[in-house]
Amino acid sequence: MKDRKDLSGRSAIITGAAGGIGLESVRQLIQKGVSVLAFDRADANYIDLLQLSDSESALIRAYQGDGGNVEDWENALAKGNEAFGKPDILFNNAGIVGHYKNVLDYPVEVFDRVMNVNVRGVFLGTKIVGQHMVERKTGVIVNTSSTVGTVGAPDIFGYSTSKHAVNGITRSAAKSMAAHGVRVLSIAPGPTATEMMFTAERGLSPDNPEAARPFLTQGIPLGRYGQPSAVAATLAFLVSDDASFITGGVIPVDGGTVC
Repeated sequence: MKDRKDLSGRSAIITGAAGGIGLESVRQLIQKGVSVLAFDRADANYIDLLQLSDSESALIRAYQGDGGNVEDWENALAKGNEAFGKPDILFNNAGIVGHYKNVLDYPVEVFDRVMNVNVRGVFLGTKIVGQHMVERKTGVIVNTSSTVGTVGAPDIFGYSTSKHAVNGITRSAAKSMAAHGVRVLSIAPGPTATEMMFTAERGLSPDNPEAARPFLTQGIPLGRYGQPSAVAATLAFLVSDDASFITGGVIPVDGGTVC
């Protein structure tokens, strides 16, 4: 009997793939035999991807583009199809924080930029890749949300708003695609040890960034940041056959933050 956790031979598109949760997800999926199109913006740092071993890099193709652009999505899909066949997995992971401001002080141009990356990019990926999955009647789409997509976060207004929208995309798409054999889910990380949190630390305490960590972790019952590996492992489970009856959910990986 085939192992229901076995992902070998499947193909994936991962956005925001050059660092943090995206990069760790690339690593974990290729270790499980998944071929990955690593999609990130043109100015992303691809050094860590390029330093993967030869055996690992054989399962990767990099694509540089704007996730908020229809043509870039279509080109990314075409490149992935050419290299690995049509995708079985889409991980809409790309996201930016924007400004640490409330709604009254939030700059309109920053809000638009956050929505373009965090919402429009997820919508386009779900629509363009999802169409192919629906035609084949198989596939899993996972979107990166956040704990602040479940509760309000007044001081990161744009980011919190965008992640609420991501959950709306997830739940609505899951219902419309379920009859076609396609599952759609969100993962909602809490504060995670990535550049996003390290930037927050530097903003709060420029001279000694780690001094800000107790403040940033005080609302986490487990008392620490999560690791990108925990989010990637959750992704690997959700796209496996072991999770075949899970769709439409927002899965927390947050140390108990919103429990």
